[in-house]
Amino acid sequence: MKASITISSREFKIDFSQAHDISIPIKFNGEQPNTYGVDIATAKPYRDDNFVGDTREGGPCNFETYSITPHCNGTHTESIGHITKERVSILSSLKDVMIPSTLISLAPKSSFDSYKPTLNKEDLVISKQDIYELIDNTPSYLLEALIIRTHPNNDIKKSQNYMKSLPSFFSIDAMKYIKSKGVKHLLVDIPSVDRLFDEGNLSAHNIFWDTIDKKFNPLTKNHTITEMIFVDNTIADGSYLLNLQIPAFIADAAPSRPIIFKLYDI
Repeated sequence: MKASITISSREFKIDFSQAHDISIPIKFNGEQPNTYGVDIATAKPYRDDNFVGDTREGGPCNFETYSITPHCNGTHTESIGHITKERVSILSSLKDVMIPSTLISLAPKSSFDSYKPTLNKEDLVISKQDIYELIDNTPSYLLEALIIRTHPNNDIKKSQNYMKSLPSFFSIDAMKYIKSKGVKHLLVDIPSVDRLFDEGNLSAHNIFWDTIDKKFNPLTKNHTITEMIFVDNTIADGSYLLNLQIPAFIADAAPSRPIIFKLYDI
């Protein structure tokens, strides 16, 4: 299905049959990315004295119980409730259905940007300069969402153990710049926008949601961060329409399926 849409008085063509899924499917009991060494996402047949939920074991149907830690087992979208004392759900936060977005690619590296705690020489950082060079001239109406693919980019991201290979993260300067551009939805292919072990500061998270001392900020309630995406190398950088799909979870985060559609100039 093809259509034309208007975004801030500018017309685009879009082909809804050409969808790009940039989530990492959760393979229960199988290979999957993992952060902080939590248990992998698992599935097992429900059992009681009279029933087994597995047709391979003679059950009438497949009827499984799932166990998952969304923040650590794969692609997930989180709300401001991830860091505030108020228990704000992702279901109440994510209201946008179709989101104009921009996809960029960059290679994290050592940086003189600021961070708390202080950066180590081995830290690979997504810096302000990296992002500035790619989006400074991008119209604000195409930056409601910013999607970032980091290089090197390969299938190992779909099963990476991030305790064995610590990932890159955002500098304070980079996240302040992203905020200044009006980004409401940030999607990244790393397990956290912050250093995994940052003494509990969560500097980048707090800057994005503009929170102080973990206090709820109603002005950023509808902003989201999606982590552990995977953008295949065949998908070109550029302008897209994002459909960010989540289950109806009353929780600070949920597994998610971001779908993007290329925007073409008319």
